[in-house]
Amino acid sequence: MRRRVVAGVSGSTGSLTALHRAAAEARWRGAELWVVLAWQAPGGGPGSRTSCGGSLVYAECRAAAVRRLREVLDGAFGAAGPGVALAAQAVRGTPGAALVDAARDGDDLLVVGAGARGRLLGALRPSVARYCLAHAPCPVLAVPPNPLQAQLDTLHRRNTLRAPLDLRELMP
Repeated sequence: MRRRVVAGVSGSTGSLTALHRAAAEARWRGAELWVVLAWQAPGGGPGSRTSCGGSLVYAECRAAAVRRLREVLDGAFGAAGPGVALAAQAVRGTPGAALVDAARDGDDLLVVGAGARGRLLGALRPSVARYCLAHAPCPVLAVPPNPLQAQLDTLHRRNTLRAPLDLRELMP
């Protein structure tokens, strides 16, 4: 069986950083790059007790996930591609479980973004990276966010709040 590097994407800046690292790891290892985007239908989807739609809603959600995956890959690599064999799939399920299921072989490498999380976000949404680290049958590489992203987020918040900018805060 051929070695694989599995990367989870959502389109966030953290997942794009992890995707680029996964592509570099795949090139270095001579492995295939498998990109997974997990999605869930609102209300649980068809067959679920909480489903509020039918197969039409399911099909629309799946098509939207496939479009999003294509957008992420085009934005990350452009027409040139990642430089390795690429397989991409939109999988219905929670992100952590979908990634652990995709990286089922012990020779695989699972690459996930490990974004900075505050207490509020951690209470509202479980960490995909932590789930993968606890459940994956293969090595997991949790990629920290780009250090410049925190500075960009600070600038964006200040701009939204119209707070004055002190350039000394941006200096290391």
